[in-house]
Amino acid sequence: MQFIDQAEVEVIAGDGGDGVVAFRREKYVPAGGPAGGNGGHGGSVYLRAADQLQTLLDFRYAHRFKADSGQRGGRKNMTGAAGADLYLEVPCGTAIYDVDTDDLLGDLVTPGQLLCVAQGGKGGLGNRFFLSNRNRAPEHALPGLPGEERRLRLELKLLAEVGIVGLPNAGKSTLISALSAARPKIADYPFTTLVPNLGVVRRPSGDGTVFADIPGLIEGAHQGLGLGHEFLRHIERTRLLLHLVDATAEDPTDNFHTIQQELGAYGRDLIDRPQVLALNKIDALTPEALAELVQQFETLVPGPVYGISAVAGTGTGPMLQQIWTLLDQAAAATAVVALAPETGGVG
Repeated sequence: MQFIDQAEVEVIAGDGGDGVVAFRREKYVPAGGPAGGNGGHGGSVYLRAADQLQTLLDFRYAHRFKADSGQRGGRKNMTGAAGADLYLEVPCGTAIYDVDTDDLLGDLVTPGQLLCVAQGGKGGLGNRFFLSNRNRAPEHALPGLPGEERRLRLELKLLAEVGIVGLPNAGKSTLISALSAARPKIADYPFTTLVPNLGVVRRPSGDGTVFADIPGLIEGAHQGLGLGHEFLRHIERTRLLLHLVDATAEDPTDNFHTIQQELGAYGRDLIDRPQVLALNKIDALTPEALAELVQQFETLVPGPVYGISAVAGTGTGPMLQQIWTLLDQAAAATAVVALAPETGGVG
C-alpha cells in the first residue's frame, strides 16, 4: 500500500430543488388554491474519520466529489425528495484546510467523527408558501439555492504518542521493529525509510503505546531538503520525542545539534516537547569510549542519557521506563488542566 499523507480535492454539495407553481383542481374543491410544493434540499458533503484507514490513497486519483441535488417540488403540496448526503472516509488524524483561504476547517482524530465540508443548497419555495389574504392565487415560486463548492487540502498527521527522530541510519527503523511488531524495510543506506512507520509498544501494564518512526531528517529539512519536510508534521501530535543518535557516527554531538536545530526551525513547539535521548549502536564501542560519549551528552541535555543497542535489544528497558514516566506525567498534567475550574468575575 502506498503511503499518501497529502491530497487536494474538490467537493460540491447538491443544489436545492426548485419550488413549483401549481393549483388544486379537484372535484368538489372549487377554490382549491395554490398547491405547489417546495423543492428538496441538496445533499451535503461530509468527511468521516475511519480507524481502518492509514493513508489518503483513495484521493490520489479521484479529486472531485459531488453530492446529489434535491428534486423539484410536486403538485398537491408535495415536497421534492432531498438529495442524498455524500460521506467520504479519511484516516484518523486528518486535518482539513480550505485551499483558497488556508483556514483550518477541522481536525478529525476520533473514529466516526464527522465534519461537514460543503452544505447542500436549500430547496426553493413553492407557490403555496406565498398564499396570503391579499394574494389568494400566487403564481410564482423560488428556485433552489446552489450547494457549496470548496477546494480542500487534506493533511494526514499520524496519531502517535512517541515520535522517534534522528538522522538517517541512526537506527530508528531497527529500534521500532525491536520494540514492537512493526516490520519496516531496513537497509544500510541513507533514507532507507521513505514513509513513517507505526508500532505499538506494550507497557508492563499491558496497555499499548503508539510509536512513530519518522524518516531521517537532515540539515535544512524544515526548508524542504531531504525527506524531513514531508514528514515533520507527523510528530506535531506526539507528546514525547525519542531522539536517537548514532554513537558510532563521526561526530555524534554535531548530529544531535542538527536535529535540534531542525525541530526548532520547524516550529509548532516541537523543540519544547519532552525528549528522551538514546545513544544507539553502543555494542560497537568500547566501555571507555561509551563512558566518554555519555559524559559529553550529559552536559547537553537536562535528563539522563541512555546507551542502547537496537540490534541486540540491550539497554532499552531503562529508556522505556523513562518514556512511560514522562507520558504519565504529561497525562496527569493534561487531566489537571481539564479539571481546573474557570475563574472570572461579574463586571
